[in-house]
Formats: sequence, C-alpha cells, structure tokens
Amino acid sequence: MLIQFSVKNYKSFKEEQVFSMEAGTGDENIENIVTLNETNERILKTTALYGANASGKTNLISAFSAAIMMVRLSNNRQPGEKLMQMEPFAFDDKTKVEPCEFEFIFYTNNSKYVYGFKADKNKIHEEYLYQYFSAKATRIFERTGEEYKFLQSDEGKLNSIKSQNLENKLFLATATTWNYDKTRAPYLWFAEMIDTYIGGNELNPFSIEAYNNDDENESLKKFTLKLLEEADIVIKDYNIEIEEAEMDANMIMQLRSMNVPPHVITPKTTIIKSITMSHEITSENGETKVYNLDLANESSGTKIIFAMAPLLKNVFERGKIFGIDEIERSLHPSLVEMIIKFFHNSEINKGNAQLIFNTHDTNLLSLDLFRRDQIWFAEKDPKKGATELYPLDDFSVRKTENIQKGYLNGRYGAIPFVATGDSLWQE
Repeated sequence: MLIQFSVKNYKSFKEEQVFSMEAGTGDENIENIVTLNETNERILKTTALYGANASGKTNLISAFSAAIMMVRLSNNRQPGEKLMQMEPFAFDDKTKVEPCEFEFIFYTNNSKYVYGFKADKNKIHEEYLYQYFSAKATRIFERTGEEYKFLQSDEGKLNSIKSQNLENKLFLATATTWNYDKTRAPYLWFAEMIDTYIGGNELNPFSIEAYNNDDENESLKKFTLKLLEEADIVIKDYNIEIEEAEMDANMIMQLRSMNVPPHVITPKTTIIKSITMSHEITSENGETKVYNLDLANESSGTKIIFAMAPLLKNVFERGKIFGIDEIERSLHPSLVEMIIKFFHNSEINKGNAQLIFNTHDTNLLSLDLFRRDQIWFAEKDPKKGATELYPLDDFSVRKTENIQKGYLNGRYGAIPFVATGDSLWQE
C-alpha cells in the first residue's frame, strides 16, 4: 500500500510537495482506512484531489505515472538513451536544468520501504532504497552519481551488480534483474501493483489483453456484467470478435509499460475486431426480444465502464493502487460515488486496494463519503506558476460541516477566480 508520495521539480511542482495516504487520528468513517498489522499505521483506501482548471492536479497522477514508468522501463534502456519521462519545472531558469525528484514510502510483502531518485533526461543523479526491519530504517543502497553505498552484509554481491548498471538505469531494476533478493519485493511493487487510468472511453492495452484472454473470459464477463448492472446499465450479454494482426512498436511499448507478461508480446497478436452488446427489450405486447448494438453506439458511460472493468477487477483482486485522472469524465456522479464506495467496502475490496483520483465534481464533497484527511486540494500560484498540494485537514473543519458549500465559497482555496466577462469586448 502507498503511504506517502513526494515530488519536486516536475511539471508544475517546483518545490517539494508531499501527498500522504496516512490517516489522521479521527475515528469517523473507519471503514475508509486499513490498519497495517506489522506497524499499526492507518492507511487511507481513497483520496480525492480538487482544484481549478490548470491548477496542476492532473500533474499528481502524471508525476506518479512518470516515476513508475522510470522503474518499469529501466531494464530496456540502451546506453545514452534519454529519460523522456523527466519534465522539470519550466518557469525558472535554475530548475529547468536541475533533476526531477520523486520519493515513495510504501508497504509491500509485509515490510515498509522508502525508495526515491533524482533524474534529468540524461542520467540518474541520486537513488536510494531503505527497508524497515525494525522501527529504524536500514539502508539497502544509496547512489550519488557514480558513488554507491550498500548494506554492509551484501556489499560483495552488490558491488559486482553495480558494474552492470548504466547512468540512465535505476539500480533498483538492475539489482532485481541480477537476482538480488532485497530489491525484488519493492521492484515488483512498482512493476505490478500500480495502475493509472487517464480517462477516455477507448479500450486500453491491459483491457484488450484481458478481454482477449480465454482463461479470463468467463470470470471477467461475470464481473463486467455485474458492474454494468450495479451502474443501472442493463446489458444482458456481450460478444467479442477477434482477429490476428501485426503488433506495431507503439503497442509493444504500451504493453511492456503495463507489465503484460513477455510471452504475450509477440510479432503477431489478436486484436478486437468488434464488440456487440446484447439488450433484452420487452415490447408493448409483452414479447421479449434480444437486440445487439455495437459498443461504439453505446453511451459514453457504458463504454468507460466496459473499458475500466478489467482494470477494476485486477485492482481489487490483487490489492493494487489505482490512479484516475478526472474520474467524473462521462460518468454520472452516482456512478463515481459507487466506484469510490467499492473501495471503501471491505467485502468488495478484500485486498485493500487504494484509489487516488482528481475531480471537479463537488457533489462528492461530503463527510458522509470521505474523512477529512481523504480530501486534498491543488492550487497554483499565478505569479510563479507553481502548484501547492494541501489537505482539507489543514483547516478547522467540523464533522458536521457542509464542505461542498465551504469549497464553493472559497474557504479552502483551490477554486478559479471567474470574471464577469465584461472586458471581452473592450478595446
């Protein structure tokens, strides 16, 4: 589970911003948190980020995704290959030439880790991994430029692995490739336990692969139809027709980035030729008949839920972290609330999956749905162009307060200043 994420000098984040999934001391909405057995830390299942247009809230998901992709793509990098995920703060002559910085504090495989790195488009400047074997963090490795420091008991092995690393590769990935056991669990957390959804109603590579998977078909169909039913979208069945096609380079890269198993990525692949949805319609005379409609002609909401279903199923089954940009896009507020409640429901979310999303939908701003520490805001300084992140918990908010009204009235900031438009036609 993610405990904390920090980012500095990436896109609109000039100064270090810390985004925490650690719950406060409040006892409200206790079903929205998970208590870690080994550390007794209380971790939030969901967090919502609000902010005006161009405030930088999308950049939180972007920063999260960029750091993850740095890890996932590391082993495929060639000497001298650029690190295109690195995009420093652009509105400052100093930061433009400085490295981006990322740090994750997380819990996996019954242990707590701290992992971070600094990098620009050319190389890794710093990198470190700590593990908590007790109340105190133990250094597994630290890297500053070409200098490395290792866990003393493993220095011999790690020194030999160091010689296999490149300046544009993360040592976390390289050490795992060379079978170093203490980097395996944190590496697999980055490689397998985090998904992001940028929106839109097109099927993503992971969903395409899932719908193509014969072993997964019946289980996924049951989940997808049930999810549509829960959303009050009545689909009796669906049928997918597939065909063989050449795998292009872009698709191969997308599949690799989403950690699709290597044996699946072949020169030829199966692609979805058509998807039809079956609707059971009752006529005025009481006769029931099934009509088929191409998915392309269904509503945006139906298409999004269909695209998202394989991801959600996988997230819940494996206890993953799911980041969604603009969760309300083409979805009714009630459907968004339904998805959030799925994450809060321990009967559905048995693996303690986490949801991180940004949104404009103020209908979700309710202390019946969220705890005060689950709501965050992004606000951009108009003079500096830099984004600041801060939680609702920074304000003295009563448990009975109408936070939707407070937000719209500007009490917590992170809303646009909307002019009257009178100046549009002035010369």
